[in-house]
Amino acid sequence: MSRQREPASERESDAEADVPPDTDGDGDDSRRYAPVDTVCPSCSVGCGLRYSDRTGGAVGREGAPVNPEGRLCPKGIEAFDGLDENRLTTPLVREDGELVPASWEEALGRVERELGGLVDAHGPDSLAFLGAPRCTNEENYLFGKLARMLGTNNVDNRARICHRSAVTATTRRFGCGAMTNTLEDISEADAFLVVGSNPAAQQPIAFDSYVRPAVNDGATLVHVDPRANRTTRAADVHLAARPGTDALLVNLLVAELLELDAVDREFVEARTTGFEAFVDSFEAFDADAGAERTGVDREKIRRVARAIGDADGTAVIVGTGAEAPDHRGTETVDALLNLLLLTGNVGRRGAGMNVLRGLNNEQGANDVGARPTTLPGFDPVDDSEARERVAAEWGADPPTDPGLSELEAVRAFGDDVRGAYVLGENPAVTRMETQFVARKFETLDFLVVQDIAPSETVEHADVVLPGSAWAEKGGTVTNLDRQVQRMRAAASPPDSARRDIDVVRELGQRLTGTTFAAETPEGVFKELTRVNPLYAGMSYAGLESGSQRWPFPEGATEGVGVLHRDRFMNGEKRAPLLPIRETDDAEGGETDVGDSPSGLVVLTRTRLNEGRSGPDDGDAPELLVHPDDAAARGIRDDGRVVLDGAERVDAVASLSAEVREGTVFLDAEWADRLLAGRESRTVDVRTADPNSDSDPKSTSTSTSD
Repeated sequence: MSRQREPASERESDAEADVPPDTDGDGDDSRRYAPVDTVCPSCSVGCGLRYSDRTGGAVGREGAPVNPEGRLCPKGIEAFDGLDENRLTTPLVREDGELVPASWEEALGRVERELGGLVDAHGPDSLAFLGAPRCTNEENYLFGKLARMLGTNNVDNRARICHRSAVTATTRRFGCGAMTNTLEDISEADAFLVVGSNPAAQQPIAFDSYVRPAVNDGATLVHVDPRANRTTRAADVHLAARPGTDALLVNLLVAELLELDAVDREFVEARTTGFEAFVDSFEAFDADAGAERTGVDREKIRRVARAIGDADGTAVIVGTGAEAPDHRGTETVDALLNLLLLTGNVGRRGAGMNVLRGLNNEQGANDVGARPTTLPGFDPVDDSEARERVAAEWGADPPTDPGLSELEAVRAFGDDVRGAYVLGENPAVTRMETQFVARKFETLDFLVVQDIAPSETVEHADVVLPGSAWAEKGGTVTNLDRQVQRMRAAASPPDSARRDIDVVRELGQRLTGTTFAAETPEGVFKELTRVNPLYAGMSYAGLESGSQRWPFPEGATEGVGVLHRDRFMNGEKRAPLLPIRETDDAEGGETDVGDSPSGLVVLTRTRLNEGRSGPDDGDAPELLVHPDDAAARGIRDDGRVVLDGAERVDAVASLSAEVREGTVFLDAEWADRLLAGRESRTVDVRTADPNSDSDPKSTSTSTSD
C-alpha cells in the first residue's frame, strides 16, 4: 500500500503521560484507584470527581469548574462501580470461525495486513472508521487523523447524530451548533423555555446548580413536553403539546409575541435579515386552529408569550425531544431560533440557544474532527485554508470529498465498504433492523473492534483489541458548554488490555509508515491545538486545575463565554429570520398521529430517565399509559401488554396521569427494537390479559427525552 510522507514539522518532546504506574507501590496497580482529579463519565455536564478510599466510590471535588460545591448526582457517585465486569483483557483473533486469544503482535499485525491490503486493493474509501463520544479528545482526534492519512473521510461518531436537527439548524444560521452560552450565565435568565428535554433528571447537577436557583429567585420556567416529569415539577407552566406539533407551538408563541409587539426592534434591525417577509408569513396564520391542533389552551400560550416578552433574558434549552424523528428536519429548532432573534436573546448573557448533549464527550468528539464532513475545528473538508493547516502538521493532504456517515457506511458494508475499525462503540445495535445489520457486518472482508467488553459488534469481529475504561484514561474531554477539562487515569487497564490512545497510535504508525503521533496525551493535545483554531490558545498547564473554554484563540488569556456577541460564528453580522411555512408543524409528517381517536403515540424516554428497566434487565420494561387510554383498551395497572413492531416487546403497564392522553412512554432501548429498520413508525399495542375484551389499537411512535 502507499505510505504517507513524514510530517515536515518536528515533533515535540513530551511530558510524562497522565498514568499512575503503580498506585499502591506493590508492583500490581491493575485494579487500585488513585485519588486523582478527573471528570465524571456519566453525562456531558462534566462534573469534577475523584476516587475515595473512605467511601469506596466517587466524591465530588470542591472548586471543580462545573460543580464547584463538590456535589455529584447518583450516577456520578457510582461512576467507579462495575468497571471490571465482563472485561475484555486479551486480544482475540478469529480462527476457524471462533475468536481465540492472541498476542498483541499477532493481533496488531493482522489488523495492519488486512486494512492495508484493503486500501491497496480497493482504495481508502473501502474502509470505515466508527468512533465514540465516550473516547477522549486525543483518542478521537487520532482516530480521525488515521482515517484521513489513509485517504478517507469515512469517519464518524454517533454523537453527531443525537442532536443533528438542533446542530444543523443552528450551524446553518449562526455558524456554530454548540451552546451559545455558559451554564453560569444562563442562570441570569428571567425565563427558561425547555423543549424536549428533562434536565432535572438528565443533567441534575447543571439543573440544580444553575437553573433551579434562578427559578427559585423568580425566573419563569416553561416546560414543553407531552409528559410531566422531574423538570415539570419545577416549572411554572407545562405545555403538553401533542407529539409532532412542537414547531407549531413555538410558532404560536411567536405569533403572540408579534401581536404583543414584544419585538426587540433595535436587535432585529442590527442583527437580522428578512423581518418584513417573516412578519408577512404570519398574516394567514390561524392561531386558534393552531392551538386546537397542538391541544394546548391558547390562553396558556399567551401567558408564556407575555412572560418571554417581559423577560430581560430568555434562555432556550433543548434536548433530543426537539429532534425530528429522522434527525434531519429542523422545523422546531428553526422556530426557536426565530423566537430568540425576534426578542434579541442572542449574543448576550442569560439568553441563547443551549443544546444539552447527553454523553460525556459528545461535544469534543465533534470538535476534533471525528466526523465525515469537517476537519478539527468544524472547517469543511474541502476548505483550502484548513486543509493547508492540517497538511502542514500531518505531512499528508486530507481527502477533499465528504465521507460516509455511520448509517451510510453500514449500509455500504460488503459493497463499497470492505473493512471497518470500530472504537469504543456498538454500531451493530441501531434503529435499523437487527438482522439486516448483522448480515451487513458479516459481509465485511475485515472488522476490527476495540472495546472494553463483549458486545453485539464484537461478535462479528475478526480481531478484538481490549481497550481502556474511562478511569484508565488520560487526556481531555469537552463538556456541553464548551469547557475542556483534564481526564487523569486513576488505574491501569486490567491484565493485557491497553490504553485506547496507545493502540490507535501504534496502528497509526504501522498503517501510515510515519511516527504518526506523540507518545503522551499532552503531546497529542499540543498537536490538536495547532490544527484546531478553536483550541489554539489552550494548554495542559492552563487546564491543570480548571478548564478552558473554546473558542480560545492563540494569545488569548481566556476563552469566549457568550457566542455571537458582535458577529455570528460564520463571520456574518446578521442572521436570517425564516418565514414560516404551512409544513412547519409537521415534524417529518408525524403530526396527524396525535389527532387519531384510536392511535397512541409511543414516545421514548432516554436511558438516564426514571424508567425502571432496559433490554438487559430481567424484568419487562415499563410502559406509561394515561388511565383513560388504558381503560378504553382494557389495560390494567401492572398488567402485561404486548407491542408488535420490528420485534415483539412484552411490557408492564403503569397508569400515570402525568402522561398526556393519546401517548405512552417506553424506554429508548426497547423502543429501538420496535422501530428497527421500519419506515413506518406504527406498531400494535395490545393487552396480554386473555380476559380482556378490548381490541388491539395501532400505535404510532415519536421520540422525546
